[in-house]
Amino acid sequence: MRLRSTPSDQRLLAATRAGDADAFGCFFARHSEVVLGFVRRRVGSADLAADLTSETFAAALLAVHRGRAQAVPDGAAWLSGIARHKIIDCYREGRLQDQAREQLQLAQIALENTDLAAIDRLAGTEPRLHSALDQLSAEERAAIVERVVLERSYSEIADDAHDSEAAVRKRVSRGLARLRKEMGVQTK
Repeated sequence: MRLRSTPSDQRLLAATRAGDADAFGCFFARHSEVVLGFVRRRVGSADLAADLTSETFAAALLAVHRGRAQAVPDGAAWLSGIARHKIIDCYREGRLQDQAREQLQLAQIALENTDLAAIDRLAGTEPRLHSALDQLSAEERAAIVERVVLERSYSEIADDAHDSEAAVRKRVSRGLARLRKEMGVQTK
C-alpha cells in the first residue's frame, strides 16, 4: 500500500493492520521522541524510559493487529495512555523501587502516616506537580502513584512490595509532605 507523504495517524495504523510494516515505522518515527520524553519525565532513568517506550510501541502494534486501534485520531495521546499503563505496570512490579534502592545502596525507609487531602489541593497544577514529583525518591513516587492515582489499599501495596503496611503508609506520608513543601502548599 502506497501512503501519501503526510498520512494521518489513523491512516498509518490502518495501513499497518493491512500489513504495511513501513507504515508503522513512520508512525514510530513520528511519535517516538514524544513518548520517550513522556516516559523519561515520569521514571527518571534513561534506560528504563527506553525500555518502557519499546514496550509501549510493542503494545500499540499488538493493539493494531488485534483490531483495537481502528479509531485513533491522535497517535500521541493514544500512545501516552499506553505508556502510562506501562509505567503503572512497572511500578507494580517494583522495578523502579528496586533499581533506585540498588543504585543508592539504601535500605527500605520507614515513614509516617499519610494525609491524602493534600493531593486534592494539588489538582490542576500538573506542570508544577510533575516537577515536584521529580524531587521525590522512586519509592515515594511509586507509593503515591499506587495509593493516590490507582487508589489501591495500603495492604495491597504492601503485599506487592513485600513490605509492611506501616512502611507503605509512612512512605506515602513522607512523599506527600515533600510534595506539599515542593508545591508551596500550606497545611494547618
